[in-house]
Amino acid sequence: MRTVDEQAGITTAKEAADHELILAFGRLQGAANRLEYILGRALEVECGISHLMFEVLLILGRAGAPGLPMRAVAQEQVLTTGGATRLVDRMEAAGLVARAESPEDRRGKLVTLTALGEETAVRASRVHVENIKRYFVEPLPAGDRERFAEDLRILSHSARDTLPRLP
Repeated sequence: MRTVDEQAGITTAKEAADHELILAFGRLQGAANRLEYILGRALEVECGISHLMFEVLLILGRAGAPGLPMRAVAQEQVLTTGGATRLVDRMEAAGLVARAESPEDRRGKLVTLTALGEETAVRASRVHVENIKRYFVEPLPAGDRERFAEDLRILSHSARDTLPRLP
């Protein structure tokens, strides 16, 4: 395995595949994909919502009244505004969210949680927390958990701050 400190460039596919940084990022991505599938499937089975819908419920719950413009929902989820609109359309049809007039922009709408959306966010969060403990926290050594969570926060914020802002 190639180490981070090696100065030589990658010259073969084997060297690329065995590079320490490429392996580390691949493991992170693989773990995230597998965990998202496991935890997302549990939300679908137990609560009837997708993981992406759950994330939008959390974003709206965090924002509180009077809600968020569609652009902000899209930006938080790294979606196109069209993708966010289709998702919110499905969530509105399910009774989880509502659109309201924006007091600051007569052309704009704000997305808000409905009572059912609030109830679903709470119920799904309880399911999600138990599954996070089981599949994400418990496999890690107890002494490393807090530092790992902080490192993930740093990575998440760094990546968020690197992304271009939507107009």
